[in-house]
Amino acid sequence: MATRTDRDRQLGSVDWSLWSTSARLVVTDDRVLERARLLVDEQTALVEEASSRFRPDSELMRIGERLPNGVAVSDTLADLLRAALMAAQLTDGAVDPSLGRAIDTLGYDRDIRLVLDDDGPVRAISSERPGWSRITLDGAVLTVPAGLRLDLGATAKAVAADRAAHRIADELGVGALVSLGGDIPTAGRAPSGGWQIDVQDLPHDPACRISVSGGTAVATSSTQRRTWRRAGRTLHHIVDPQTGMPAPALWRSASVAGPSCLVANALSTAAIVWGSSAPQRLARHRLPARLVTADGGVIVLGGWPAEQGSTEWEVWR
Repeated sequence: MATRTDRDRQLGSVDWSLWSTSARLVVTDDRVLERARLLVDEQTALVEEASSRFRPDSELMRIGERLPNGVAVSDTLADLLRAALMAAQLTDGAVDPSLGRAIDTLGYDRDIRLVLDDDGPVRAISSERPGWSRITLDGAVLTVPAGLRLDLGATAKAVAADRAAHRIADELGVGALVSLGGDIPTAGRAPSGGWQIDVQDLPHDPACRISVSGGTAVATSSTQRRTWRRAGRTLHHIVDPQTGMPAPALWRSASVAGPSCLVANALSTAAIVWGSSAPQRLARHRLPARLVTADGGVIVLGGWPAEQGSTEWEVWR
């Protein structure tokens, strides 16, 4: 009976829909693909059950009204909150997990597939005091001041992707790439030539292909996806904490490569909020980044090589 050696292992991949976006899993040995998919499903289910804004039975929704008095939360929700607060600190508050009320008021109060265009007025909820700095997590006890509502969506998705990729690598001994929408971490040993990742938001946007080594993550944030209309205006889901309104769409998309999806996603999201100061602010973090302007121009920095057609580039090694 013939057996497959390490040299002739084949990549295995599977695609599916999750959280109103696309999910993709690639492993360096197709024999473990089914088991790897189960690990992704397990991690995403844990995150959804702990933190979803759109499920009335999620832990976050069940305890919401009691949070001003402090509530002991699960390990999963506590970890997700720590990650969200880390992202807020990393981005000087540009990525703020306390914007749930502001986002709901703008109309994004349900799964994006169910958000309807509305002729009603656009209302903004803003605060001079950063909300995230008033959230406390003392051990397992979470306290959120009255008037604030948590939205862990962006960072929670990044954490779920990070956890899934690393768990596959650790438990199954293979290289793994997990893509949840724009969040793409890798873990374990990369295939020969590195992980090949196409970076493009919408089909008509400028595209490039990059090669990254195992352990690298790439995240893309966009002002073109998760949009809806209200009072004749197109709104998107990335809210500026200072105004309570969607950040001006100076950038069509922002992509960052880094050591984890949590870090890469925090900085790519912050770049949208930072607007014209994004190149300077991103440069301080010395990570490869790519910004696509409203008119389709491309700015690269931090070691992200200049683009030349469809040439493949190694971004992170």
